Amino acid sequence: MSQQLSPETGRAALKALLQERSPLGPLKVMAQHIGRFFQIPLPFFHPYIVFGPEANRKVLVTERDKVLWRNTDPVTDVLNHGVLIVDGGEHDHYRKLMEPSLHPSTLPGYTPLILSHTERVTSQWRDGDVVDMLVEGRKIALLIIMDALFSKDFWNDIPRIWNPILKAIEFISPGAWILWRKIPRPGFRKPLKELDDYLFAIIEERQKRVETKADLLQHLIDAGLSKQLIRDQMLTMMIAGHDTSTALLAWVFAMLGQHPEVHQRLVNEVDTLEKSPLLDQVIKETLRLYPPIHIGNRRVAEDFHFDEGTIPAGERMFYSIYLTHRDESIWKDAEDFCPERFAHGRKTPPFAYVPFGGGPRSCIGAAFGQAEARLVIAYLLKNFSFEFTGHPIHAHMGATLEPRPGVKMKVNKRKLNSINGT
Repeated sequence: MSQQLSPETGRAALKALLQERSPLGPLKVMAQHIGRFFQIPLPFFHPYIVFGPEANRKVLVTERDKVLWRNTDPVTDVLNHGVLIVDGGEHDHYRKLMEPSLHPSTLPGYTPLILSHTERVTSQWRDGDVVDMLVEGRKIALLIIMDALFSKDFWNDIPRIWNPILKAIEFISPGAWILWRKIPRPGFRKPLKELDDYLFAIIEERQKRVETKADLLQHLIDAGLSKQLIRDQMLTMMIAGHDTSTALLAWVFAMLGQHPEVHQRLVNEVDTLEKSPLLDQVIKETLRLYPPIHIGNRRVAEDFHFDEGTIPAGERMFYSIYLTHRDESIWKDAEDFCPERFAHGRKTPPFAYVPFGGGPRSCIGAAFGQAEARLVIAYLLKNFSFEFTGHPIHAHMGATLEPRPGVKMKVNKRKLNSINGT
């Protein structure tokens, strides 16, 4: 299938860019006009884009050794040798050290922690307040990840570390550096150093303690990793672990706000059922439409052959989860929010639904993140009413796919419900 961009397709892509205010629009246009294999035709930036179940299978499982995660993007500058961006045995070593802290068997033990931090944030809300669920979700997710993995109470540190975290996310998000890698980027050195200093202080404080804790930080220390490598894994989990949860939570409330009938059915269900099937369906459908990690960035180590063409060694390749999840040949009414599509047991092809990736490098925190989302959303719906303000929302391609300019909801405490349902 041709990967050439015709003038007609080029005009349609430009129109989509202006309408959606995001590269996602042009990507959808090119996918519709060209197919599951095409190349971005920009000066100095011409990556190959692949999507669909077979491409996902090749990239994630059967031919994963042909691609490398490590590249020259700013994410490497920030995360250094974090588990997310290293290859081969180095990745396997770090992942083996980190998996016990996130194993599904540990999840029930995190329930009180997750609920207490959700209550802590929402205790600041007052009836009639308009809150941004993107901001509030980030607070909740940061408190949870810092406590669960590093036994660190982050509450009093939020005002001081909030901006450094946002600057780190901004630094690794798509921007002009894609076209010119060495573009000057003022305003980042100081906040990134503040974030580093904060994490190194946590490591040093733990190393001085006589008593130990059975958390991820302790596993890394006991494994004998250097302070720098421990910092790399901590920052990786801090950024990747909280930012994905933040995006998911915000998008769930965006979808509920835009679909009040689903919202009301979900409230009724979490009020009456210990485990809500609809809640699981809402989370899955939100992850389909707005997967936080919406695209995978790889460097091709050797010629990579697809049915539609070949990507030469040395080229950059993106596999698009977003485009796979919106492929009309797989998903009926793919652009529609329809949680019930996950209730009917309809089978999709393997690797057609990959919000957490797949294969040996699937998201290490997938089970934790889903359990966290179920608990937090159920708590919020049981304890508060939410009224969407109706403002326009568009998908922003940052480090994760997040709703901009946020998700503004008017909140009121529900008088008849508590987390215990009394």
